[in-house]
Amino acid sequence: MSEAAAPGYVRIRLDLSYDGTDFHGWAKQAGGRRTVQGEIEDALRTVTRSRETYELTVAGRTDAGVHARGQVAHVDLPVELWTEHGEKLLKRLAGRLPKDVRVWRLTEAPAGFNARFSAVWRRYAYRVTDNPGGVDPLLRGHVLWHDWPLDVDAMNEAARALVGEHDFAAYCKKREGATTIRTLQELSLVRGGDGIITATVRADAFCHNMVRSLIGALLFVGDGHRGPEWPGKVLAAGVRDSAVHVVRPHGLTLEEVGYPADELLAARYKEARNKRSLPLAPGCATC
Repeated sequence: MSEAAAPGYVRIRLDLSYDGTDFHGWAKQAGGRRTVQGEIEDALRTVTRSRETYELTVAGRTDAGVHARGQVAHVDLPVELWTEHGEKLLKRLAGRLPKDVRVWRLTEAPAGFNARFSAVWRRYAYRVTDNPGGVDPLLRGHVLWHDWPLDVDAMNEAARALVGEHDFAAYCKKREGATTIRTLQELSLVRGGDGIITATVRADAFCHNMVRSLIGALLFVGDGHRGPEWPGKVLAAGVRDSAVHVVRPHGLTLEEVGYPADELLAARYKEARNKRSLPLAPGCATC
């Protein structure tokens, strides 16, 4: 996964959105399962009449059933192909892609841009309602129904202990060789006039199942099953707690991805490639 396109190629940034309901996540899978990456790469190959499949790199790989409003990806295309098709490519993709995925913008990426490693934050929203009547049928694919009344103030109190740089092993599905240290920049909840509670979750990056696990813990606080101090204690313990439920994916939407100024892209790429560790406590050499 390179910092720049190879000689003879140009790096193109794609801004896109999709309804994740009928997708098995972003990433291509064996066995012919329908994925967002697979649909876009197939459409790109078709509309450019290419024999080769040009692989996309994405800012955040979403799981099955998760939506995206502000997803970002990049693809490296031969210069001659981009020159020939660039002006009409967006409209041709609109005619070829299924209706549950849209590419909104195609632009030549600035030097040093990498959709994944140049990003400085990703912002998700999780939407839930505790309306005793359930979810509006028109929103059922994007809002979770929680059948207990929720105390948003208690949830926000619990959320404050989770913000900052921590090892989120207690809220992640561990992957071999990958760190679970992340900087959670924002975790806050607001109840709208329609009664829907929207949780805003922003971090430099997320490990697998992190957002849905955090929301699961906060829901346990909101409905009174646990006190506001409990999610922080789980975080400090550093191990998965069976009481932390990974909530269903359909309430989750990737809203936006943030990038630094163009002149800082290359430096951010190098920083993001480094494996992270938490700073040692004062006076501690090995703990």
